[in-house]
Amino acid sequence: MSSSAVPAASAEHVRLLVASPDPDFRKVFTTRFADSSEFVEEAVSGAHALTKLESNPFDIFVIHRNLQDLDSKEVAESARRRFAGLDVRLIDSRAGAEQISDELCRQPSPKAQQPEATPKSGSSFPRSVSDAGPLPGMVGKAHAIQHVYRLSRLVAPRDTTVLITGETGTGKEVVARAIHELSPRANNQFVVVNCAAIPETLLEAELFGHARGAFTGAVQARIGRIHMAHGGTLFLDEIGDLPLGMQAKLLRFLQDGEVQRLGSAEVFRVDVRVICATNVNLLECVKRKQFRQDLYYRIAVFPIELPPLRERTDDLGPLADKFLAELCRTAGVRPKKISASSLAFLRQAHWAGNVRELQHAVERAFILAGEEPQLHVEHFSRTDDSPL
Repeated sequence: MSSSAVPAASAEHVRLLVASPDPDFRKVFTTRFADSSEFVEEAVSGAHALTKLESNPFDIFVIHRNLQDLDSKEVAESARRRFAGLDVRLIDSRAGAEQISDELCRQPSPKAQQPEATPKSGSSFPRSVSDAGPLPGMVGKAHAIQHVYRLSRLVAPRDTTVLITGETGTGKEVVARAIHELSPRANNQFVVVNCAAIPETLLEAELFGHARGAFTGAVQARIGRIHMAHGGTLFLDEIGDLPLGMQAKLLRFLQDGEVQRLGSAEVFRVDVRVICATNVNLLECVKRKQFRQDLYYRIAVFPIELPPLRERTDDLGPLADKFLAELCRTAGVRPKKISASSLAFLRQAHWAGNVRELQHAVERAFILAGEEPQLHVEHFSRTDDSPL
């Protein structure tokens, strides 16, 4: 049941969120409360559940201990810490789910939870996760980006496969690098592959490597990008542009953890954490038979969606200041400032290119300002005096 189809919590309605990868476990609750005043929403993973908690009020949160993406205790502690009054239940089995569902039917309806304003003292939940400080290389305090910080810090210590989605220019590679830097793999390679930038005829050799003489021009053997990432992280950008033939080969690698170079019978076992990113709706691609469904569920174990810049306009100033400071430092000049009128002018823009477009706009204005200590509206405006 989607969140848009469920009425908001009221005195008459109790809302349950059930998180489990097992559909039969979730069905215990959806069936039991189908004809009552309780409304049940389902989450297939810990990340899915955390996203729903951010967006809607719930009274009861039932968590299957057998979550596949996150530690169920960490998910429970996060929910208790951030939402006062939320009734959180950890359950081991379907039998336990049936017992709890019966208990919930007999107990008085709890009041819908509200976000907790002040963290409880003495909580055992890791400070770095609960505080959701900015990720390495990122700035901003908007609610939408704070959610990205929290999810990224939760998943960083694990080897879980992550799928980062969002519009072009929202910073998907920055988030992927931050997850790598916060992980136990930080001292090893972070290898980037842009699936849209490599010709299909060369993509297999780039990913898996090739033996000498495997094809015309292969004058010497070469290991692939996957092998290069051994012990570290492989970032597959624009995964939605991966050809169907390569999707099957990538799926096999994700299942087996083995690499076979093109033109060679040798098989190498590698230890690689995979993070993928895309600006397209992969589920729509699955429906159109452009992306394999089995591969989608393999890479989307832990989805993180990045918000567009227009949904975090309060962060526009800090982001612009960060880019300007970097430009001044690189150029070896004294720090410059952005005028208040310029910031007001920038807030009028739509920012279709998101954070990357803002970065380029600041760079252009920095160049046009020359020796001036401050960037003004005329440095940002185009010839028609419209925002960017």
